Amino acid sequence: MSRDGFAVRTMRRREVEVAVDWAAQEGWNPGNHDAEAFYAADPEGFFIAELDGEPIGSVSVVNYSETFAFAGLYILKPEYRNRGYGSRLFAAGMAHAGDRNIGGDGVLAMQEKYRTRSGFTLAYRNIRFEGAGGGNEPEGPVDIAGVPFEPLAAYDARHFPASRPRFLAAWLRQEGACGRAVLGEDGDVAGYGVVRRCRHGYKIGPLFADTPEIAGEIFLALSAQASSGPVYLDVPEPNAAAVALAQRQGMVPVFETARIYTKAVPDLPLDEVFGVTSFELG
Repeated sequence: MSRDGFAVRTMRRREVEVAVDWAAQEGWNPGNHDAEAFYAADPEGFFIAELDGEPIGSVSVVNYSETFAFAGLYILKPEYRNRGYGSRLFAAGMAHAGDRNIGGDGVLAMQEKYRTRSGFTLAYRNIRFEGAGGGNEPEGPVDIAGVPFEPLAAYDARHFPASRPRFLAAWLRQEGACGRAVLGEDGDVAGYGVVRRCRHGYKIGPLFADTPEIAGEIFLALSAQASSGPVYLDVPEPNAAAVALAQRQGMVPVFETARIYTKAVPDLPLDEVFGVTSFELG
């Protein structure tokens, strides 16, 4: 603890729930059961700031591999902002990543601060689309529970900057989540997606697919599981086919983030990324 009573420490498991609740209060609409999967990704990657023992802020910097990490859940209670506590909290979290390339999804208005203080550079925008759930489920996609985990994890790793089996296993089995996949003639994974219940409505993420047609089938299969509320899809703007998919489904943009990295932008097949997994963990 510093002389002014400020301290940053690693979160306990139950405190990740607190950070996710704070994210909900900020209007980020996290999933109802995100905390368990978040924590599984890197139990040492969640940090809480305290002032005289009172929790006042959070940040996560999840180390996915020896070369890649992702920062999120950066929240400071409003009454403690603009007093230097946020910078100290963020620096402590960033230290956990060491020399890794760190990704993040930040608000557009903060880009200059992210660049000058932490060395992040803009890669592209992500656009959150909102639409109505429901409809009929097409025949092509299969329940992800019947797909072997290893090829699914390998397919996921093709579309993310690092392999993330611990996170993915927890993400797929979280309460209230539903996954669908499309398999090729040889049985290989040609696309998959997950829909989960959130504080408001449902979110589809990730949604990865070899083609726009496969992405559309999976989207319809997942949206059919969400008949009781709106559906959200976070789309990388460079993927024009993903933007077109959202627009065809009558979805409208409601929020944007800036995908940022501290080093080179990972070489990913963005034309196959139709939905981001999570703004908090990448």
